[in-house]
Amino acid sequence: MMKSIILYTKDNCPLCEEALELLDLLEVKEAVEIRDIYEKDAWLLKYQLMIPVIVIADKELYGPQINYAVLENILHNLK
Repeated sequence: MMKSIILYTKDNCPLCEEALELLDLLEVKEAVEIRDIYEKDAWLLKYQLMIPVIVIADKELYGPQINYAVLENILHNLK
């Protein structure tokens, strides 16, 4: 069973779109919960300078950590 994957994002965010495309390439897009950081003040305060942020199994990934190899490794270790 796939653990939930959370993508913190906002509108008009090309890096967020790239992160979602990576998740699609890894065939886990259907397990992704997309959260707009503007929906909750806590998300905005925590992530506004970091998005996109992907949370998988309590690991927060952002910036250069969001790449195919890192995501594939984490997802593989969850199985």
